[in-house]
Amino acid sequence: MNLTFIGTGYVGLVSGVCFSEIGNQVTCVDSNQDKIKQLNRGHVPIYEPGLKELIQKNQSQGRLKFTSRLSEAVQEADIIFICVGTPPLASGEADLTYIKQAAQDIALEMNGYKIIVTKSTVPVGTNDLISSIMQQLSQHPFDVVSTPEFLREGTAVQDTLHPDRVIIGTEDERVAAKMAELHRPLSSNIMITDIRSAEMIKYASNAFLATKISFINEIANICEKVGADVTEVAAGMGQDRRIGSSFLQAGIGYGGSCFPKDTDALIQIAGNVDYEFKLLKSVVEVNKDQRFNVIAKLKHCLGDLKDKQIGIWGLAFKPNTDDVRETPAMEIMEELLQEGAIVKAYDPIAADNFRKSFRHEDLVIWSPDAKAAAAECDALCLLTDWAEFQDQDLKELQQLMKQPILIDGRNVYSREQVSQTDFQYYSIGRPDIGGLYPYKEESMMLS
Repeated sequence: MNLTFIGTGYVGLVSGVCFSEIGNQVTCVDSNQDKIKQLNRGHVPIYEPGLKELIQKNQSQGRLKFTSRLSEAVQEADIIFICVGTPPLASGEADLTYIKQAAQDIALEMNGYKIIVTKSTVPVGTNDLISSIMQQLSQHPFDVVSTPEFLREGTAVQDTLHPDRVIIGTEDERVAAKMAELHRPLSSNIMITDIRSAEMIKYASNAFLATKISFINEIANICEKVGADVTEVAAGMGQDRRIGSSFLQAGIGYGGSCFPKDTDALIQIAGNVDYEFKLLKSVVEVNKDQRFNVIAKLKHCLGDLKDKQIGIWGLAFKPNTDDVRETPAMEIMEELLQEGAIVKAYDPIAADNFRKSFRHEDLVIWSPDAKAAAAECDALCLLTDWAEFQDQDLKELQQLMKQPILIDGRNVYSREQVSQTDFQYYSIGRPDIGGLYPYKEESMMLS
């Protein structure tokens, strides 16, 4: 089929490339002409494993092109995907400015019947708004469909080509059949539902996963008080098929472009219909508090952090991405600087993006590699579980540091690995290793 994707952010770019990979003619459109020029030169603006190779392959085979000319892209397409951003407003609501603009632009350029597909995460009722806008501006027939995306950064290509399920929101059987035909090469698990339910499925899914993360982090905090090991607790819970093992990894909380934004938006959606989503409000509160456990552990070990040199490993909110939106590292480093600490930071991929977003960029020592970030430090904090950090020689690492104190915010290392070193090792929800500074429950949170 002839497909057009409006917006070359994470969702639009990955989705467009993957649909070209399964044999469709795909045009990706963006108003940012510099980005389009870069993509046409083979430069990919985001870090996502496997994406660059797929772009080069499908460009060379003539199935994929990038343009800033919306008119041509709309008129050549059978199906048009809206993949623009819906950033949060100060209230927590999703900003629909780009959605409305895309609907207007499509309506003004249409030359015949089109299927308009919303892949952006949007509040319930947004597709009705899109239909209303287009009806006012276009004389041509169209149908609006909701097909929310469920890709994860770092595994976005795999998630798009092999999704757990495909959700198609439409009340028109003919349109449903057309959309099912398009998605069938990706999955046989295709669910047809009404548009409003499709919109809600995306928010409900992300909110539930965020809830699992905050729940296991609360369990981890209790484990630290009672001497249990949260990794064993999570493994036991995960064996229950009603619960499952995914998203039960204790740590310093979730971040990124989806969970924080979507949980806040769902709380606001509920508030708009006079419903207080108490559970989800607690999920958000727990997540915000969790990242500061790293600071509490540092202060317990070192006391006053003023002039203490602290190494930071990992700036992205998760491995295999350069996305630093809502990353826990941002608030942790700001707190360290406020406490007067000297901060050295390193990330294999995301350092440049982080520096652009961090308001105290000039106060940080930006290290060229992992060992340089740890050298002469009083303590080292692991905040992102990159494979590069997991593969470090801990005996060699401790020799580089002023004091062998390791705060593992992602539970990367095993007891066996750490027990062969002189590290005072503190993780999340597991018994501490290293005898000089036993971590007590009274320092669980910042005072």
